[in-house]
Amino acid sequence: MRNRIFIITLLSFIYLYPSVAQDNHQQVHQDTTTLQSSNTQDDHTQTGESHDAHADHADHDHAAFDPGATAIHHISDANVYSILDFVRIPLPTILYANDKGWDIFSSGKFHAGHHEDGHYSYNGYVLHHGSVHRVADAGFPMEGSVEVEGYAHKQEEKNGKKVDVNYALYQGKEYRLDARSTMDGGILGGGFTSFIDFSPTKNVISMILVSLFLFLMFRKAANAYKNNPTKAPSGIQGFLEPVFLFIRDDVAIPFIGKKHTIYLPFLLSVFFFILGLNLWGQVPFLGSVNVTGSLSVTMVLAILVFIIVNVNGNSHYWGHIFWMPDVPIPIKILLACVEVMGLFIKPLTLMLRLAGNISAGHIAILSFIGLIFIFGKSGESLGGSLVGTAVSIPLTMFMMAIEIIVAFVQAFVFTILTASFIGAATEDHHHAEEGHH
Repeated sequence: MRNRIFIITLLSFIYLYPSVAQDNHQQVHQDTTTLQSSNTQDDHTQTGESHDAHADHADHDHAAFDPGATAIHHISDANVYSILDFVRIPLPTILYANDKGWDIFSSGKFHAGHHEDGHYSYNGYVLHHGSVHRVADAGFPMEGSVEVEGYAHKQEEKNGKKVDVNYALYQGKEYRLDARSTMDGGILGGGFTSFIDFSPTKNVISMILVSLFLFLMFRKAANAYKNNPTKAPSGIQGFLEPVFLFIRDDVAIPFIGKKHTIYLPFLLSVFFFILGLNLWGQVPFLGSVNVTGSLSVTMVLAILVFIIVNVNGNSHYWGHIFWMPDVPIPIKILLACVEVMGLFIKPLTLMLRLAGNISAGHIAILSFIGLIFIFGKSGESLGGSLVGTAVSIPLTMFMMAIEIIVAFVQAFVFTILTASFIGAATEDHHHAEEGHH
């Protein structure tokens, strides 16, 4: 037990201390750089109050450790796969801009450093906080690789509300950056910009690795059953068979009934895919992967459920939605509106529940680890660090244990709700009446 506590404490320091120390150093340096550039570029800083904390607060305020911001950064997706903030694995970068066409290269061209900020631009693109941005202002070198001095952040008025805008610093000047296009219609601050990013991110790579691992695991179990059909399950079979029987007997059959064999492969795929990604994200310090905490991933899973449920819905299912029997016509119209809303609310709740629970767990763990640096004033106080460590270790260990349980629970909840939606859509009318009686 003591060895485990020591290892967790050591890894916690290794994981976050370089990040915090570099944060404090870079924030002070960036403040100076930003203030100097703002003095020489008044045309970019006419809205003086639009500068963020870099221009509004003293240096000692910047040195304060923000556990929430650090946690959010470490669970965010990126165009580079970082491990322990020391090892950075470049990923393919595939970009398309209407005015220049395709750019395909390695994200290693950016020479990413702390917090995945690129020290170099390449063909007019830069890497900031792990995401590719494109320089939008004229005068910046758009061909080849040039060194970038840093990045600045401002808030500007757009359509009556303030939005965050990033700038790259090059030769003492600020150059506005475009983020990649997103299909959120501007609701979440995105929308279509000057380029589209088709690059596989660390979340995509994690999904590929987990899918490959699951394939090999099931392939091994299938070969074992094929080669030894009369032998009792052992090894990986001993884990997979009880899970398979549980999903079949306690989820698929009770909720779907006789047609469960049609949908069982999908239910099993969803369960093991979510479980595998949840557990992959629990491996300490392995890139802080948060795949199932990403709304884009859970949205795709929810859309698949939505399509399967409604494509296979029978006449009784649709009749119940649009023309409920034995109900006055005005009530039928009202209930039809409610039921149609329910068609979209069900997958929406699937998407939000999974992403919210997984993200919250990661943030909580990283925030508890951050107590070490809060009490220790980012390494300035040894006594405070020891107190923070004493508080952080039990909280972190407890949360990690809870998160392992949550990994299984959330995979099960998503699967059982999917089965219930499919069962409600495919249930025969006379079966429903028999059950009611």
